[in-house]
Amino acid sequence: MAPTLEQRAQGALIGAYVGDALALGPHWYYDLDALRRDYGDWIDGYTDPRPDRYHAGLRAGQSGQAGFILDLLAQSLDACGGYDEADFCRRLDEDFFPLLDGTPMNGPGGYTSQSIRETWRLRVGQGLPWGRVAGLADTTEAAERILALAVRYARQPADLARHCAANTALTQRDTTVMAMTVAYGCVLGSLVRGEPLDAATSDRLMALVRSGALPFHSVTSAGEDTPPPGPEAPRTAGQFPSPDALLTVSGILRAARDPDIRIEPAWKASLVYGMPCAVYHQFPAAYYLAGRFQDDFESAVLHAVNGGGQNQARAMLTGALCGAIGGIQAIPARFIEPLEHGAQRLERAGRLARQAAAQA
Repeated sequence: MAPTLEQRAQGALIGAYVGDALALGPHWYYDLDALRRDYGDWIDGYTDPRPDRYHAGLRAGQSGQAGFILDLLAQSLDACGGYDEADFCRRLDEDFFPLLDGTPMNGPGGYTSQSIRETWRLRVGQGLPWGRVAGLADTTEAAERILALAVRYARQPADLARHCAANTALTQRDTTVMAMTVAYGCVLGSLVRGEPLDAATSDRLMALVRSGALPFHSVTSAGEDTPPPGPEAPRTAGQFPSPDALLTVSGILRAARDPDIRIEPAWKASLVYGMPCAVYHQFPAAYYLAGRFQDDFESAVLHAVNGGGQNQARAMLTGALCGAIGGIQAIPARFIEPLEHGAQRLERAGRLARQAAAQA
């Protein structure tokens, strides 16, 4: 039986938390030989971080900082009944920033990303207002939290894109990073709505672009969409210059299903697409693993983890996609039961799903 919208929404959120926690111990090993020496040939569950590594002092099943921030946004959505930027920013100011000191190896989750450190420096150190504290980090930092918005607004694609763009802009201002982040949110929202992840995903999203629902610019369509000769019309605030971030996913899905294109074992997707933190490495790998293991949540996230490098983001993004495809029932209980705050997060995910389902 196909999962319900509520089950898909719960699967997306819990899948993200699971991916984040699974990579807590083996996070940021760029030397894969060292990864295998420390954790064996195949990591298949939660692990403690080593005392000389990132996240030292945390325990298996706990979240990194991405999970902490995702909690803050999910809690805000739950309390407010929808996205309230002022409420979310207040939570960052009151419940998160006082726990930081501006250095990397500090803060909830044991490590603070470049993106958050820059925002903290401008917001706390210089006292600048929200709207003037975003930095140029090219990571998936914002994507790791806006996935909650993609779940909440899955049935309202225009609002989904608008809120994801606004939330991303709080901490990241590179327009390419923003476009790829919002595109990921659009893909995830489509899966929560119940659409398949397939070679036509980009076509369905492009139809929303042409209708004006998504803020991506397209000038290559024939007929009425073709602009007249001369300068193009000015963009409005929040529009992205091209739809390429939406087109990426279907090309990768075709590759994942093409028998002539094989990445074996699948964890080597990290070597093909790149192990670093930047969005142009992380999103393609997540799309590939989710597309290849659509009916196998466990294989998808474990291959994401075992690929090393920035495996925490890779596993988190992959876990959200596969959780949305299969629903919460696709996530093994052995991943949910030991997850820190697992019961509360599952209940909150259910409430956000019901909010989403109530929207036309």
